[in-house]
Amino acid sequence: MTEPDYQDRLKQLDDRIAQVKATQDGGPATEEHYSAAQQGWRMVTELVAGLGIGFGIGYGLDVLFGTLPIFMVLFIMLGLAAGIKTMMRTAQEIQDKQMSAQADAQKED
Repeated sequence: MTEPDYQDRLKQLDDRIAQVKATQDGGPATEEHYSAAQQGWRMVTELVAGLGIGFGIGYGLDVLFGTLPIFMVLFIMLGLAAGIKTMMRTAQEIQDKQMSAQADAQKED
């Protein structure tokens, strides 16, 4: 094929894509469709991050001081507590947003 053939085929493809986009309802999926999954992954990530940071600090202190895995166990527990606290704070933020949205919807009615 020659260069003009490629140009013509690309133009035809662009036209077909534009036609399909014009006939479709709506647009791409919005954030609302994925908000529950995003919130769940956010909370899981916060918990795992707390555990990971606690493990890292505890292991580092055990290696530094040459002790048994006392610091590692202690800091894993502290990391778990911090992760749960952060998850609870996130859950409270989500609940507050939902409550305010419901209150706004009731005011409009």
